[in-house]
Amino acid sequence: MISAIVVSHRHHAELAESLPALAPQVDEIVLVANVFGSLPHDTHGARVVQNAEPLSYAANLNRAIAETTGELVLVNNPDAVPEPGAVVVLAEFMNEHARCGIAGPRLVNPDGSWQASRRRFPTVGGTLVRRTPLRRVFPPLERQRAHYELDERPDEPVEADWMLGGSLLLRRAMLDQLGGYDAGFRMYGEEIDLCYRAAKAGWDRWYVPRAVVRHRWDALTDQTFWTRRTIWHWRSIIRFVRKHPERLFAR
Repeated sequence: MISAIVVSHRHHAELAESLPALAPQVDEIVLVANVFGSLPHDTHGARVVQNAEPLSYAANLNRAIAETTGELVLVNNPDAVPEPGAVVVLAEFMNEHARCGIAGPRLVNPDGSWQASRRRFPTVGGTLVRRTPLRRVFPPLERQRAHYELDERPDEPVEADWMLGGSLLLRRAMLDQLGGYDAGFRMYGEEIDLCYRAAKAGWDRWYVPRAVVRHRWDALTDQTFWTRRTIWHWRSIIRFVRKHPERLFAR
């Protein structure tokens, strides 16, 4: 059984496109309305969970996971639209690979162009460049090709350090072992932390490019230096390093 979870924060337009694409591919959908007025008129059979007050994104994911029953759980952003059969491809791969705890699809932009969704675990130097004005001098997508796996666009499944959380299929046994997402990540970094803990616990993470999901990658914190999202991002970075101090010395 495949369960899907979606967290909405006034994503009416996005859900109007993603829910009808998602519904035929899963057995159940749990839709968390993080704030009032988060839902479209047609929820396509999703079971709705309404928050009394907003929660962190990771806390919302945990709440939704607890409401599901499937052995496989698809975490899907409101703006992630799976192509027909994409979820089945991921599920079949996981069924054939017992230690695959996380499977990620090929993410593409709305115009169909490739998205750099498979990435290496972060290092201190690379993070400082990406998250400060240094990125104007050393453009990450030019200078950090290894981090973004830019020189490899595989057509067959390959292992990954971590993948963007826009659409990920997770094994419940892994989630139970790890205790789910870390709710202390308000937004940003929760999928890196989950993948890192999964790796330490012996679970594999695979990028499965035959499964294709259209995803609008806004990269808002890459466009503007000082916003509240920048603060959230830095808080997530600090939390990740505190939890995993060995990453301070990683290259």
